[in-house]
Amino acid sequence: MSIQDYIAANNLEWMSVFNDPTNAYKYAYRGSLVVIEGKMMATDKSLPPQEIIKQVLLATNNDTIDFLACELQSVNNFERFFDKYKEFFSPDGKYLLFISDINGKGKFVYDGITFYAYALDESSVWNDLVDLADLSKGDLKKMSDKEKIDAVCSEFKRTTLRMADATLDEIKAMKRGSKASFGAV
Repeated sequence: MSIQDYIAANNLEWMSVFNDPTNAYKYAYRGSLVVIEGKMMATDKSLPPQEIIKQVLLATNNDTIDFLACELQSVNNFERFFDKYKEFFSPDGKYLLFISDINGKGKFVYDGITFYAYALDESSVWNDLVDLADLSKGDLKKMSDKEKIDAVCSEFKRTTLRMADATLDEIKAMKRGSKASFGAV
């Protein structure tokens, strides 16, 4: 099963902005994705999702995810998110997490998959991606949605992201309000 089929079959789309092929990818998605579904009220009605990943940019030419950037509202949500989508991560993919409640950044490996974790600076994953890729916002404005996705994804595909290695526990220690993120008390 492909990631596209998995998302569709399990009704995991939430507030989708783009859900089509692009010129460079067989499948691309922008929007939010469900991590924990809402409570079922009736056979055809449910409450909104209990947990989502926001501002998702996903692109692939395979059954696995080639590129993913998204917002996690908390670093504590990572493992649930990973468990929901783990069969679609590949050691060859590039996965960027913009986390709302951490200060700092780091590269960590979880279950054999490398993730790049960043504090969400611009309150927009898209703006942070454009800044990290050093792309011109003026040039992007002239492009179609498909071309914008291709431009951002292709830039990250050929770019080596350099950042300090960390563990997931070290990333969790960057959480705002934790003792570790502010030093000894």
